[in-house]
Amino acid sequence: MERVWTVVRKEFIHIIRDWRTLAIIIILPAFLLLLLGYGVSGESKDLALAVADLSKTDTSRRYIEYFTASREFMVAYDVLSEDEILTLLDGELITGGILIPPDFGNNLESGVPTSVQFYVNGSDPSEAQSAHLKLETISQVATQKILMEQLETSGIQGINLSELPITTTIKTLYNPDGSEKIYLIPGLTAIVLQVQALLLTALAIVREREQGTMEQLIVTPIKSWELVLGKIIPYLAVGIFNTIATLLISVYIFGLVVQGSFWLLVLLTIPFIIGSLGMGVLISNISRTQMQAMYLAVGLVLIPAIILSGLIYARESMPWLTYYFSELLPVTHYLVIIRGIMVKGVAVQFLMPSIIMEIVLGLVYFVASVLAFRKKI
Repeated sequence: MERVWTVVRKEFIHIIRDWRTLAIIIILPAFLLLLLGYGVSGESKDLALAVADLSKTDTSRRYIEYFTASREFMVAYDVLSEDEILTLLDGELITGGILIPPDFGNNLESGVPTSVQFYVNGSDPSEAQSAHLKLETISQVATQKILMEQLETSGIQGINLSELPITTTIKTLYNPDGSEKIYLIPGLTAIVLQVQALLLTALAIVREREQGTMEQLIVTPIKSWELVLGKIIPYLAVGIFNTIATLLISVYIFGLVVQGSFWLLVLLTIPFIIGSLGMGVLISNISRTQMQAMYLAVGLVLIPAIILSGLIYARESMPWLTYYFSELLPVTHYLVIIRGIMVKGVAVQFLMPSIIMEIVLGLVYFVASVLAFRKKI
């Protein structure tokens, strides 16, 4: 046991002396639990709605209030037509929409049944199912209360009990069959590309230090930005090739249809790969061992990318800490792009906020990598 204790003491001394490893071991698990716990514990509330109230009556306004009273929904946009609702759905700005016809109020007051049209973003089947159920349930409650009011005012003789005063139809867009494959495979494609780009470059510079080849780079006149760029370009080429390969597998093996432009998607993948590669080089620069680099890459990027990016859980219901942390991950914005093009076939203008964020993050991580690199052992 004395020999075992000697090895144990040696390892403890090694951990304590290496402050980077010590900080990672102590701080990262607690930070991850705090970050991810908040990210997965919240139920979807205040789902964004666009309402086209063409009736503009007290009755229609009271009907809308039923949807916001329980905080299940919030009216994010007041619009004037169905086209505006569809535009907002294309831009991922709302979860659903309500179209109230012009004769809504008059029909209810005269005892004539009327109809309301609901719209649901079906690209995420679980979120769409939840929104679908909530819309129907709240509408049923509102219909029952309106029916009771009509009975109180007109009496049972004046009401046709075989017909409800309000009927609803729900139009599910983008993925009407609720196929999980259509939603998950583009997301998995993004995660696979993220994992490869990050891990390949996260070990690039720290491997040079451990193998003793960093000395050869130090004595050369190469500048920091030239070295970082030289590390990124080969992996960028590999990333583009893998993008095309994974998209072809999605189409020809899993039977997905790219609703938008295939080559536009490949083009918009380049800023995402550059941002992911920049993060990897930055991690490699601040690490001193490959173990540290792997720990940081997995703990700070890959696990949050799976949980917080919107791959599994909707980001809209997340607290501000997890929401804004996920904004720093290139995959968060790329998920909007790849799902927008593959599942919805939306135009570029609807993806511009995500495209701009991808470019900004790519530049930020590249500059940070250059600043963090020092030509020394």
